[in-house]
Amino acid sequence: MREIIHNEDNLNDSQITETVIRMKVLLINKDSLYLGYERNVYQFPGGHLEQNETYEDCVKREVMEETGITIKDEDIGKPFFKVTFLSKDWPEVGKNRKAEIYYYAIKTNQEPDLTKINLTEHEKKGNFEVRKIKLNKVINKIKDNIKNSETNKVIAPDMIEALNEYFKQA
Repeated sequence: MREIIHNEDNLNDSQITETVIRMKVLLINKDSLYLGYERNVYQFPGGHLEQNETYEDCVKREVMEETGITIKDEDIGKPFFKVTFLSKDWPEVGKNRKAEIYYYAIKTNQEPDLTKINLTEHEKKGNFEVRKIKLNKVINKIKDNIKNSETNKVIAPDMIEALNEYFKQA
C-alpha cells in the first residue's frame, strides 16, 4: 500500500494528542465512479471510524449512509492507498492531530438508492448529492473543480493521487 504523509509542522508521534481514522471509497460501477458532491466539493464516499468499529464496517456504513448502496464483506479488499496528515493545534490550540485516511476500491453493479441514505445535517445543508462520473473523465472533473472552493485545494490533490494509484494497480 502506497502512503503519503503531510507533516508541514514537523511533528513526531510523541507530540500527537489525538488520532482520527477515516475511510474513503472509490466506488466503481462499470466504467464510472460515484462521488459525493456538496458545497462545490467532490469527495469519495467515506468518513470517520467510530468507536469499536472495524475498518470494513466503517466502509460499509459510510457507503450506505452516503449512497444507499449495500456493500458485502467479500466486496471489501485491503486498502490500496493511505494519506496521513499530522497537524499542530488542529482544530484548536493544544491539540496535535494525526489523521489517517485509508482508501479502498470497491466494484458494484448497484445504483445509488437515495431512500436509504442517512446524511448528516452538514451534508443536508450543503445539498449533498451523489454524482456518477466516467472513470476516464474523473481526474479532469476534479481538477476543473478546484477553483470552485478553497476546500478543493486541500482535498483534490490527494483524491487525484488516489485515483492515479488505483489506475496503476488496475
